[in-house]
Amino acid sequence: MADNKQDDEILGKAYDSKLMKRLLTYIKPYKKYVIIAILLNIFVASLGPLRPYLTKVAIDDYIVNANYHGLMIIALLLFGSLILQAVVQYFLTYYTQYLGQRTLYDIRTQIFEHTQKLALKYFDRTPIGRIVTRTTNDVESLSELFSSGIVMVFSDVFIIIWILVFMFSMDIPLSLVTLSVLPVLIYGTFLFRKKVRETYRDVRFHLARLNSYMQEHVTGMSVVQIFRKEKDELNKFSSINADHREANIKSIFYYALFFPGVELLSSIAIALIIWYGGGEVVQKSVGIGDLFAFIQFTEMFFRPIRDLSEKYNIMQTSMASSERIFKLLDNDTFIKNPENPIKLNGVKGDIQFKDVWFAYDDENFVLKNINFNINPGETVAIVGHTGAGKSTLINILTRFYDINKGSVLLDGIDIRKVDKRDLRKYISIVLQDVFLFSGTVESNINMDNDEIGLEKIIKAAKTVGADKFISNLPNQYKEEVKERGATLSVGQKQLISFARALAYDPKILILDEATSSIDTETEQLIQSAIEKLLVGRTAIVIAHRLSTIQNADKIIVLHKGEIREIGNHQELLAKRGIYYKLYQLQYKDQELRKSN
Repeated sequence: MADNKQDDEILGKAYDSKLMKRLLTYIKPYKKYVIIAILLNIFVASLGPLRPYLTKVAIDDYIVNANYHGLMIIALLLFGSLILQAVVQYFLTYYTQYLGQRTLYDIRTQIFEHTQKLALKYFDRTPIGRIVTRTTNDVESLSELFSSGIVMVFSDVFIIIWILVFMFSMDIPLSLVTLSVLPVLIYGTFLFRKKVRETYRDVRFHLARLNSYMQEHVTGMSVVQIFRKEKDELNKFSSINADHREANIKSIFYYALFFPGVELLSSIAIALIIWYGGGEVVQKSVGIGDLFAFIQFTEMFFRPIRDLSEKYNIMQTSMASSERIFKLLDNDTFIKNPENPIKLNGVKGDIQFKDVWFAYDDENFVLKNINFNINPGETVAIVGHTGAGKSTLINILTRFYDINKGSVLLDGIDIRKVDKRDLRKYISIVLQDVFLFSGTVESNINMDNDEIGLEKIIKAAKTVGADKFISNLPNQYKEEVKERGATLSVGQKQLISFARALAYDPKILILDEATSSIDTETEQLIQSAIEKLLVGRTAIVIAHRLSTIQNADKIIVLHKGEIREIGNHQELLAKRGIYYKLYQLQYKDQELRKSN
């Protein structure tokens, strides 16, 4: 938990020039919109302070002198400035929001693209909820920075500048009196930022915990329900949720102090204006219009200061989020392609493992000194106890992981000298835990590959026996598949995965416990389909049920990461070794089931 917290607490500086420079690269393609927005900001910022000045002119030059015609002109100017400001504000809002949404689109796309390139080793040690948080919450945190932070901060700054220009051009002593509360405001703002920064760290950490917990328990809801753990899990969630609530309340507490404090200082500034300016008006040194204008200037002056404090919070949020996003984007846990990859052409399917050693953590070797050869078109079964390293062999052959020592050859070429995508083009895998995506049956078989048309999909489905149940679906191959294939049975999902593998017409077919979740009737159907699938292909079959691999050309027996036996079914039984013991155990289990 400590490591997770440290990762999610990344805050760095409230403003980091390196991070900001990197964030600005995403705006570069849309710089014309940034320039337009800044120019509009400068213009619209001048319209606000213009109104108090026009009010001053209206009072001192026209109301006092009972000049009705002049007053009407000023009133029309004020009305015109409001209309103009509304129009400019519309275009300003449009351009800034457009800029923000396009930028977020680019960042999310880059994160997803990068995540797909990461090696499985990264996902082994990183909670899915955290990755989802990076793509959703953290990217969304940048929304305000791009749409109302970077550009709109100019508005607040220019409003303050314009107000100061108008104030000092009208009356310097009254301006100094008005600004006398600034030292207190600056100190209060500094203290506010410090406290909010501390509470924000906790809010982000507890939010990440909420996301991870929700993702994990929604995915495993069937396990929670079958073991009647709903109440326990609810209590744990309530605890995490309470921590998140308390962190937010603590943050709200400082906001509840700061903003009324700013209002108080604004009121004090107005009181000073009335005290000092009123005295000047009585002495005829200052016009009453000036007094009214300065009161309006003061109200306008503190508004952008409050907004700048909000912008600080946006900046802090964005810096923290961007640091986490860039940490993900900078992660180089890749299975790297060679600089000059060898192109695979006319793959036969000759596979050779030579002196292969492999460890997931670079210390505890899962595979040790693995040596074997699979001839083109040969069916090889791999058996062994759980944890023996069977699936690891598949992960190595597909280059989901790279080996520590030795070499793996395909048609005599070291697979590390081949582009990963080129290698995987010739391999199809059917896993025990079938994963189906939201979409249709068709899209789950061809994986949205336009080169695999409906005719080829139907042919593959018929070959493996999946067409029978697909044809009975209301929309057949256009039938919608829910998330993870929730509306299909385990056997139906498995048949679709077989059709998916066949549709790609692989040279190498891998079946990883592919029939372990299927009932006997479906297994007989699958076994018949497998015989057709294996024709002309190199096949690797991992199976617990030894009855399904008796016809394999070669059986490799793994034990504690080492090859102990190699041979066909009859040869291994004759050796009376590990395979013989495994077979005897399963044979006895079958006999017991029959007798019962």
